[in-house]
Amino acid sequence: MGLFDRLLGRKPAEADMRPLWHRVVEIAREPQWYAKGGVVDTVPGRFDCIVLVLGTVLIRLEQDPALRHPAARLTELFVTDMDGQLRQSGIGDLVVGKHIGKLMGALGGRLDAYRAALAEVDDVALVKAVERNVTLVEDGDPAAIAAEMRVLTATLDSTSDADLLAGVIAR
Repeated sequence: MGLFDRLLGRKPAEADMRPLWHRVVEIAREPQWYAKGGVVDTVPGRFDCIVLVLGTVLIRLEQDPALRHPAARLTELFVTDMDGQLRQSGIGDLVVGKHIGKLMGALGGRLDAYRAALAEVDDVALVKAVERNVTLVEDGDPAAIAAEMRVLTATLDSTSDADLLAGVIAR
């Protein structure tokens, strides 16, 4: 948010999506992903889990054409947060854009994989998508993560649009 926006009391366009973004990150930090599923609790593992949860939320949002604009704003928040995280980790201005491009490519590819896999009745494709896209400990359980994704999908499907946009996702 720029100085003039703050002085004039204007909020950035994606500010209304901030509660949902924070909830996505909270869900991605829930212990079952790490303890039960075996996601590695490192920066790459946490990124994988955030993208997994964000992708599941975006898939829910894209089911309603009226929610496509909020989905785009949520994605903008993802980019803003990742940009800040990269800068905090010491990545310089000259290469931040390149890293953001790679992260957006990862989000897009995983979103496609998760969308296709969640559309299947069984979890075979979903387990394979998790194996390809989530950094796991040596004895990690992609089937447990796939099962948790199904639970999250059901929760999101039963959440009203208004609650979802407000970040009210019961878990």
